[in-house]
Amino acid sequence: MQVAEKISITMTPEQLRAVRESVAAGEYASTSEVLRDAVRLWQRQRQEDSERLNVIRGRIRRSLDDPRSDLTGEEVRAHIRALHAETVKAHRNETP
Repeated sequence: MQVAEKISITMTPEQLRAVRESVAAGEYASTSEVLRDAVRLWQRQRQEDSERLNVIRGRIRRSLDDPRSDLTGEEVRAHIRALHAETVKAHRNETP
């Protein structure tokens, strides 16, 4: 196990109660274990958020670098209307 450093944190009474209840229920062996698990989840969430953001940035970059000409607002609206009409027609055909 890695060398651990002891820290002090401040929690609301509700947060502390939830931690202690989790330990009392046997879900965790100690309050420290609860907090280490919380930090691991936080780290994982940050990593996943970072990965999603990189995917979004890549899509934006590809869009900005796309050599095709931009669509006008009317072209976009016409395309959306056509997609909507296709969807409505498909749903009507599915209805018995």
